Amino acid sequence: MSALESLRGRTIIMSGGSRGIGLAIALRAARDGANVVLLAKTSEPHPKLEGTVHTAAAEIEAAGGQALAVVGDVRSDEDVAGAVAQAVERFGGIDVVVNNASAIDLSPTGEIAMKKYDLMQDINARGTFLLSKTALPHLQASDHAHVLTLSPPLDLRPRWAGSYLAYTMAKYGMSLVTLGLAEEQREAGVAANSLWPRTMIATAAVANLLGGEEAVAGSRTPETVADAAHAVLLRDPRTCTGRFFIDDEVLAEEGVTDLDRYRAVPGDGPLRPDLFLDPEDAQG
Repeated sequence: MSALESLRGRTIIMSGGSRGIGLAIALRAARDGANVVLLAKTSEPHPKLEGTVHTAAAEIEAAGGQALAVVGDVRSDEDVAGAVAQAVERFGGIDVVVNNASAIDLSPTGEIAMKKYDLMQDINARGTFLLSKTALPHLQASDHAHVLTLSPPLDLRPRWAGSYLAYTMAKYGMSLVTLGLAEEQREAGVAANSLWPRTMIATAAVANLLGGEEAVAGSRTPETVADAAHAVLLRDPRTCTGRFFIDDEVLAEEGVTDLDRYRAVPGDGPLRPDLFLDPEDAQG
């Protein structure tokens, strides 16, 4: 195995991806000529959120890739198995899994409904494990296999669990998939890595749940994460595995240090650090 120059002809299966960071990652791969399979629930337009799995697939094909839209739920064993089977039937195999789907609720322990706790565990931790597990035989048959999970570094200082315990448990469950899968699949040559943004990213979740226009003004665009993800996925899976990447660090390794192009709102105001990262680490 070795590094690739592009993702042309490679097949990616992604949970979610109708909008936001997932769609940006898919579009960046599509510009290389990749095949992208999206497993998402969004078959119909949402009144407050742009994009469905079908509109995302159309954008992927317009960008130069091939797309397969699969309406389904990453919490369902049957839906995930069906999506993997359709990916293999359509494109002949799977090279990359992107665990993008995630649910968020930052309520403290005494206030969070167990229905929300279960939702986060089922989508974030279980869904990541399930999609990775189901695709694993096909990844093992690939000559350039990557599992990329959008989850934070495992930081066991009390502040994060103490701030939003239920969400931290669910996101760290995703990160544990990276940690464990990388070691388990090392000899098979299947890479497992996590990627997390340094700053807030201008998505519907940030706009609607994490601060509105003010938060968006302190955010970078989804393309920051997409370009970093693209760089990671080109790397040799036998040497690039078990890592917890931060988007701007990956870009710096690729020689990209001027990040003004990624600001959601042009200017020089302070950027907001993402969750699970120290405020002093955010850069202007």
